Amino acid sequence: MILQVKTFPDKVLRIKAEPVTNIDDSLNKLLDDMVDTMHESKGVGLAAPQVGVSKRVIVVDTSVGEDS
Repeated sequence: MILQVKTFPDKVLRIKAEPVTNIDDSLNKLLDDMVDTMHESKGVGLAAPQVGVSKRVIVVDTSVGEDS
């Protein structure tokens, strides 16, 4: 699912994100959705607060610049 990317001055971008204490299906779903959103936005990285979730998680595409 493609998530809405938040932009400044959205409040979620200004508060300290919470640490992740439990890796479960809901976190895995969030990460999958973040990857979909990052690719849709043609980005190379995305943090959870950028999609409105105050958690300390990121996704990064390390294949940027590599040939397919």
